[in-house]
Amino acid sequence: MALDDRFAKALLKKAHRGFNGYPIATVAYYGPDDRRASKVAVSVLMAQDEDIAELRRWFSEHGDVRRDATVQRAILEFIRRHDAQSVAIGDGIMGCPHEEGIDYPDGEACPQCPFWAGRKRPIGKLMR
Repeated sequence: MALDDRFAKALLKKAHRGFNGYPIATVAYYGPDDRRASKVAVSVLMAQDEDIAELRRWFSEHGDVRRDATVQRAILEFIRRHDAQSVAIGDGIMGCPHEEGIDYPDGEACPQCPFWAGRKRPIGKLMR
């Protein structure tokens, strides 16, 4: 195992343990297409049916945050700092990294990510 992989593997190990109670951390990856994750959003929920207690995002202009040891280490530190007992990681890339209503108008497709126009998330199938 390469040293750069140890943080990503530690994160996956936490997720594979399943639900162990609250607080729970959720990890969601986003990207311009279904191959490169340019953004990761990690949230912490302290208890069931509560609002998100903390949300943190990390970005990469050119690389993939899933393969960035600095980002993966920061995610682990964030999760540990909040004493998350459970970790849930989204399956694949969830969609466009830009936020509707913030980065582009509500109800429209993101002009920077044409790949996601008309696609359901996270499975990437064309909407009918």
